[in-house]
Amino acid sequence: MFIENRSKYSLEETISKLTEAISKSDWKVIHTHDLQQLMHKNGHEVLPANVMAICAPKYAHKLLSPDEERIYANMMPCRLSVYEKSDGKTYVSRMNIEKFALPLGGVVADVMSDAFRDAEKFIAQVVE
Repeated sequence: MFIENRSKYSLEETISKLTEAISKSDWKVIHTHDLQQLMHKNGHEVLPANVMAICAPKYAHKLLSPDEERIYANMMPCRLSVYEKSDGKTYVSRMNIEKFALPLGGVVADVMSDAFRDAEKFIAQVVE
């Protein structure tokens, strides 16, 4: 259900290149959460870790418009994690939302499959 790939770039470069690729599409970066900073503020030290919340309004609209699809709003926005491990390398991970949504069928399966394929194109630009 989860996929992890090593990035070709540093953490900062990976986030920058993903942000650039996403901004050149019809997707948006809603926010990048700095989990290392959050943990530090709460008295814990961890290696750098960021979660990018991304959204494609065309897909979001399909899940937020009909009442019967709104139950899936908790799967939105899509998230990409960019983090370092103790080996000093940067990784990108994400949930395989296509695999998760396919058994549900209908609109949610279509939307999540399309969203997954789009996100994989962004990720392919930064991973080995």
